Amino acid sequence: MRPRLAIVTGCSSGIGLALTREMLSSGWQVLGIARRSAGIEHDDFTELALDLADSEALRRAAAQDIAPLLQRTENERVAIVNNAATIGSLTRLSDTDPARLTRLFAVNTTAPIFLAGQAASLVPETVKLRIVNISSGAAHSPFAGLGDYSATKAALRLAGRTQALELEEAGRTSAQAAVFSFEPGVVATDMQIRAREADPAVFPAQPAFQDFHERGLLHPPEAVIGEILAFCTGDPVLSFTESRFGS
Repeated sequence: MRPRLAIVTGCSSGIGLALTREMLSSGWQVLGIARRSAGIEHDDFTELALDLADSEALRRAAAQDIAPLLQRTENERVAIVNNAATIGSLTRLSDTDPARLTRLFAVNTTAPIFLAGQAASLVPETVKLRIVNISSGAAHSPFAGLGDYSATKAALRLAGRTQALELEEAGRTSAQAAVFSFEPGVVATDMQIRAREADPAVFPAQPAFQDFHERGLLHPPEAVIGEILAFCTGDPVLSFTESRFGS
């Protein structure tokens, strides 16, 4: 069988770690990108230590480590899973720090757009391409104290829609190349811990996150990855699709 390649950012914890393990068990070759080690030992797993906020390091890694994998004509399909993200400052927009905002957009928006663009330009047309952007309900609805994070996710969502349009205009069918914006809902991750432990005087939405936890509404990461894997292995009808776990 021709190899299936997945590039998963944020592979060291949460959804990224759960998805990486499942893809490896399903026969994918995985390049995992994260600042910390995922602690995975597998013949088909390669780890790339990278801070996605460092644009020059990202550019070098793309040229040296990622591009050669994307350009392989022997691949049957390639999946880019833009999972890595940071939650932001958890404070009102009136208290935004510009340096922190710049880093937030670098990780949550700039790096995913760049990686998706690299894949769109480098993956041969004979190889099926699947681009997955992990989104959030915050990309659609405002939450006081999450304005910076919401802005990054809203920007990524629209960039994904634009990427799909550009793929269509380049003549690629949805079976050849497609984009998926997936909202995993409330998942038991470090982000949730930070949000519910924040000071409600600074982060007005804190009570909502505390309520998610107290009511047992958080899903384990392993529970939400099925739709991602199905998209990566399937042939979508549309060039752009989006869904929310459980909807």
